[in-house]
Amino acid sequence: MSDAVRSTVLRDAIGLGVAVGLYGIAFGAAADAAGLDAWQAMTLSALMFTGASQFAMVGVLGAGGSAPAAVGSALLLGTRNTVYGVRLAPLLAPRSALRRAGAAHWVIDETTAMAVSAPDRELGRLAFWATGATIYLGWNAMTLVGVLGASGLGGTAAAALDSVVPAAFLALLWPRLRRGFPEHAVQRRVAVGGAVVALALTPFVPAGVQVIAAVVAVALAGRPRTAERPA
Repeated sequence: MSDAVRSTVLRDAIGLGVAVGLYGIAFGAAADAAGLDAWQAMTLSALMFTGASQFAMVGVLGAGGSAPAAVGSALLLGTRNTVYGVRLAPLLAPRSALRRAGAAHWVIDETTAMAVSAPDRELGRLAFWATGATIYLGWNAMTLVGVLGASGLGGTAAAALDSVVPAAFLALLWPRLRRGFPEHAVQRRVAVGGAVVALALTPFVPAGVQVIAAVVAVALAGRPRTAERPA
């Protein structure tokens, strides 16, 4: 493994981590609007650390929902991380209990995407830990900034933050859809199929549920096929 390849993976991981970490400002502002104080928002970011679940929780609380309803919504959206964990367990293979706990805490959309898109297992581990550390530090710091400066976050800034995560995922996905990538045709079908499922369900299900459904649909469609026996 050349130093250039390692540096590229590390640069991409940190770059994505910084971009996504900035989105913590939006969560801090949302938590403040829902009536949470700075310590409550910081505790959520430090211990829950999965953006969709955090937004779901404060969204329910801000709308006047009960604590059980808020927790239920957060848990529902967090189920996809279980699927990611199953995929990442053999790649990361953490040996100590501390590393297993740390890896489990950092299994999110972005760390999974960076790990599985790396050229080999060693680089996948590097991408996972570098992305996780960068996002964790940035997300928690920006949560505090968002809580304290919620009143100064205008509509333009909020709209700009909303585009960060989709843009980052598109940048990760795009190379897999090009002809130079192995099995690019299969990758395109998977991407289009997942998008169709998510878009079709968006008007009918709570926010985030369509993502879980798309993950399940893609997993079922992409399951290994048993080779047919010759007649």
